[in-house]
Amino acid sequence: MLNATFEPLTALPLRRAIVLLVCGKAEVVHGDSAGSTWNSASHSIEVPSVIRLSKFVRVPYRGRVPLSRPALMMRDNHRCVYCGVRAETIDHVVPRSRGGSHTWENCVACCTKCNRRKADHTLSELGWSLPETPRAPRGRHWRLLAGSTDPDPLWLPYLGETASR
Repeated sequence: MLNATFEPLTALPLRRAIVLLVCGKAEVVHGDSAGSTWNSASHSIEVPSVIRLSKFVRVPYRGRVPLSRPALMMRDNHRCVYCGVRAETIDHVVPRSRGGSHTWENCVACCTKCNRRKADHTLSELGWSLPETPRAPRGRHWRLLAGSTDPDPLWLPYLGETASR
């Protein structure tokens, strides 16, 4: 869903988007790529992929992006930071059993093989290193991207450089 100024606000369920369209509070910017329609007794509406609110909505200050599995995987591009293969798990750089915290700066995406091999060890004990220091994601639209498992390609023009990460 876009604000009246075409600024991305959130990803919302199809049902909520249909309600906004029927009530006249939003308009379709891009329809579903399959060309689907939603039909009722009195309405026929194109299933939207992107909608825009009719009136501008002020967005309050948004703090830090909450740490979640989908957001962490997206930050690390679904790749193991240790070997580069597809990541399936999350690893704590400093193990929690050794006082490590569950924060953006201490969590990385990891494959099962590397996670088992690292186990309860620190990177220095194994002689491993990280290609870059983990940090919380930054950017205007990380909250939107972190909540979506598979962003629609039609969203990319509205998300800017954050979507290409």
